[in-house]
Amino acid sequence: MKRIVTIQDISCFGKCSLTVALPVISACGVEACPIPTAVLSTHTGGFEGFTIHDLTKEISPIAEHWKKLNIHFDGIYTGYLGSAEQLNIVSDFIDNFKKRDTIVFIDPVMGDHGRLYAGFDEGFAEKMASLITKADVIAPNITEACYLLKIKYRDDFTDDEIKEMAKKLASSGAQTVIITGVRRMDKLGVIAYEKAKDSFIEYYRERIHDTFHGTGDVFASVCSSALVKGFSVEKSIEIATDFVVECILATAEDKENHWYSVKFEKCIDSLVKRMF
Repeated sequence: MKRIVTIQDISCFGKCSLTVALPVISACGVEACPIPTAVLSTHTGGFEGFTIHDLTKEISPIAEHWKKLNIHFDGIYTGYLGSAEQLNIVSDFIDNFKKRDTIVFIDPVMGDHGRLYAGFDEGFAEKMASLITKADVIAPNITEACYLLKIKYRDDFTDDEIKEMAKKLASSGAQTVIITGVRRMDKLGVIAYEKAKDSFIEYYRERIHDTFHGTGDVFASVCSSALVKGFSVEKSIEIATDFVVECILATAEDKENHWYSVKFEKCIDSLVKRMF
C-alpha cells in the first residue's frame, strides 16, 4: 500500500486540512500519516472565539523518531503552514524523507481573491516561493501563483497568461504546476503544466456561484493520492475536480445547516470506485 505523510493543521470542527486529508486519502486506498502543525477548536472561516495550540515544536521530534524507524513515504503532501518557521522545518523534512520515488506535493496555502490570508505577508510568500523549489507538484490558486511570482493580481488573466505563469513556476523546480480556481464564463477549473512533456492540461466543470470551505483541501488530497497511486496528471486532476464538484452539489442542498464545509462523506463511494 502506498503511503503519504500530510503536514498541516487540524481543526476539531469544520472539516478542513487534516480532518479532510486523513479520510479522503484513506478512501483513495493510500495510508495517511499526519503531522499536525497546530490544533484549532474550529477553522477560522466564519467562526469566532476559536482556540489554537501551536505544535511547531513537535514537528522535528516526530520526524526524528520516524527517521530512526526508517519509515518510507511515497508522497509528502503539505497544506496550510502557519509560519515561516514551519516552512523551514518542512523544508528540512523534505530533505530528510524524499527519496527518488517520493512525490512531493505542495499546496501553497496563503491567500485567495487577490489577498493574503490574515497572518501572512509578502515575506511569508517569499519563503513559500523557496519551499516550492523542492516540490514535484504544486497546486496554487491564481492569487497564490501571483504572490509566488511577485506579479500583480488581476481577475481577468487570459488562458495564455495563466499558462505563462505555470511555466514560470515550473522553472523554479516543480515538474507539474496545477493552477486552480480558473474561471471561464460559467465554468471553473484548472490549468496545469507538465514540464517533462512541455504540455498543458485544461479541465473545467460547471461553476457553482457560492463559497464552500475545504474544497482546496479535498482537491489536493485526492490529486496527491491519485498521483502517488500512479494515475497520470491529467487523470488525477479529472478525478479530483469531479469529486470536488460532487461534494459541493451534495452540500448545496443543505447549505444553511452545513455552511462551514463540504459534505465529502456523502460522496466517498463514488471516489472509491474511481480510485480502484
